[in-house]
Amino acid sequence: MPEFGAWAARWWMPVLFVVVAGHITNVCVTLFLHRAQTHRGLRLHGIASLPMRAWLWLTTAIVTKEWVACHRKHHAFADREGDPHSPVVEGLRNIMLKGAFYYRKAVRQPGVLEKYGRGTPNDLLERYLFARLNWLGITVMLVIDVYLFGFFVGPLVWGVQMLWIPFWAAGVVNGIGHALGYRNYEVKDESRNISPIAIWLGGEELHNNHHADPKSARFAAKWFEFDIGWMYIRVLQAFRLARVDYARGVHEHRTGNHVDHAQLEANAA
Repeated sequence: MPEFGAWAARWWMPVLFVVVAGHITNVCVTLFLHRAQTHRGLRLHGIASLPMRAWLWLTTAIVTKEWVACHRKHHAFADREGDPHSPVVEGLRNIMLKGAFYYRKAVRQPGVLEKYGRGTPNDLLERYLFARLNWLGITVMLVIDVYLFGFFVGPLVWGVQMLWIPFWAAGVVNGIGHALGYRNYEVKDESRNISPIAIWLGGEELHNNHHADPKSARFAAKWFEFDIGWMYIRVLQAFRLARVDYARGVHEHRTGNHVDHAQLEANAA
């Protein structure tokens, strides 16, 4: 075990920690919450999914059912009235600065969780720890950060971790990803690809590709596009910790267990 505050001995140590920890958080969001739970193009073995759930509990306080419900509703109403976080509807500045606020507002609407959050984990860990005590995880993370980096740097590191997903996911992906960038597909919404920053966002920056084929576990569509999330999926597959049910351009096992966004939209209309 390192001594108290030892990881703040050099200026670059907390910076490196924030970057690596932030990337891990982005990967857990894109693989577990997005590709596996929301769209069901990917299935993760418990050995892979449980550490991801625990990490998200520690670093984000995200409740899986809430995140999934919000994102499915986003696809059902993309860039029109009813979209929980559209810069077209709310304005880019508002989404960039207040994306987390719109997320909370959406998941608190009556019936949203029941309608759009079905099929998410409901085991003992989810019911009694990850969902019920979601605040406890980030509190534990604060204690860890203070121990590693000391009483001054530790809370700063923790603060950046708490702002990481609200900024990169709620702000950049949901904001810039529907306002600036290039399009491979003419879809009904304003989604854009904001490549090449895949190392930061786990492939989520290929947003137009994703909206054109939401169930696909692979986001890249052109030869020059790099989806690092797909690279991680391939690594997990090599260890039999992941199974791809559907990915564009890839022949894999397919299943009828999927999220029908067209039906969700029809039901919500």
